[in-house]
Amino acid sequence: MSSNAVIRATSVTKRFGDFTAVDDVTMDVKPGEVVGLLGANGAGKTTLIRILLGLLRPTEGTTSLFDGPPDRDRRARLGYVPQNLGLYRDLTVAENLDFSTGTYGVTTPALPDDLRSHADTLVGELPLGAQRRIAFLVALAHSPAALVLDEPTSGVDALSRARLWDTIRGESDKGTGVLVTTHYMEEAQECDRLLLMSSGKLVAHGSEADIIGDTRAVSVSTDDWQQAFAVLNAASVPVILSGRAIRVADTDTAKLDAILDQAGIPATITPVPATIEEKMLVLARHD
Repeated sequence: MSSNAVIRATSVTKRFGDFTAVDDVTMDVKPGEVVGLLGANGAGKTTLIRILLGLLRPTEGTTSLFDGPPDRDRRARLGYVPQNLGLYRDLTVAENLDFSTGTYGVTTPALPDDLRSHADTLVGELPLGAQRRIAFLVALAHSPAALVLDEPTSGVDALSRARLWDTIRGESDKGTGVLVTTHYMEEAQECDRLLLMSSGKLVAHGSEADIIGDTRAVSVSTDDWQQAFAVLNAASVPVILSGRAIRVADTDTAKLDAILDQAGIPATITPVPATIEEKMLVLARHD
């Protein structure tokens, strides 16, 4: 791990009774890089983030912010956007910004042109995309040296997601270290480095290409795509349905042919490059 990491976890484990939410995770985030923390719901991402922020004590292992314990002074150098955005829905946009900047003792930033008309609007009355942009403004108002973003683009349209990623990239270009979780696998390409979690464990790390490695995938084309998906899923092969597109990872094509032939489903099987989502599915099945 880097000696100048702004965020670090070393052999961190968190148990709740007999349940292990985070299992021996070691990771770090360096200045100026965007690290993507990926995993399905329940993988342990949010629990790990709460430990990194000092909001939960690890059962085992240690964490640090800016080469020290995650105390109040060091957390003041951090910007955080939680899943619930951390905004006061019954306060206006301006009141949310004023409250946050007052806490940090900094000047309230001007709202972007397209949000100025909402300055006196209650946050709870705004669409989700606007709320997420305001959450970013609040998190960035004190010029943090590191950002922790827990699914910051969830539930917004593609254009809003692109704008938020422009903001993330703009901050990393200034030297801010960014840790971001996401459900959108295509957003993995926006990150400098990826950490893959499954069942509380860090199961892979590196670039997208590093993580995919030699994982293979095929596309299954058939008019009876609904039945084909149901049959393959029942056969416990790692199958993904995206729209009407059926893809299967790390499965012998002869086995797929046999399953579909037995079900009386004509199909064409074509090799395709594997995706990070398919690699995650394969890793999850091996837990």
